[in-house]
Amino acid sequence: MDITNKTRVPLSVPLPGGKRLFLAPGKTGQVSHKALEHPPLVKLIEAGDIETAGGGPKRKDGGAGNVGASHGSRHGGSSAKRQSGDR
Repeated sequence: MDITNKTRVPLSVPLPGGKRLFLAPGKTGQVSHKALEHPPLVKLIEAGDIETAGGGPKRKDGGAGNVGASHGSRHGGSSAKRQSGDR
């Protein structure tokens, strides 16, 4: 389920299990349907700070996920092939 921060300040959204979702102003993140029943989150929704939308498997605006992710090789910058097997 997608949730969107409707305020002009970053929010720390409390989730079940002591976890938190950090949402920048206007950004969207995903939570489970179970999390939508969590009382602190229900308060934020009722106050209008957070808006829920029909959730799909895709993340639209990229809430807290993929922070610092790089595109390309995960290992060092060397283009030499690695040897494997007996040496």
